[in-house]
Amino acid sequence: MLSPYDIIKTLIHTEKGTRLESGDCYQFLVAKSATKIDIEKAIEKIYKVKVRDVNTVVVHGKLKRVRTQLGRQPDWKKAFVRLGKGQKIEVK
Repeated sequence: MLSPYDIIKTLIHTEKGTRLESGDCYQFLVAKSATKIDIEKAIEKIYKVKVRDVNTVVVHGKLKRVRTQLGRQPDWKKAFVRLGKGQKIEVK
């Protein structure tokens, strides 16, 4: 069984993520094998908040070229976590 810190890798800080944070929605980079229930329990345990909703997206890696060879970045999973009313995660 994975620990909460193995499931939640990092909080994603982007322009879109900053706009979503004002509406109590946060973006996280999570393990590809994690389910929505795993993500919800991990967020509640790490940040001590109540999670209302979790949506996930698998972002496919881009094709990149290194000189004459084609390479590929790895696929990764992103979770959009919406918190309950009045809940907030401290972002530093």
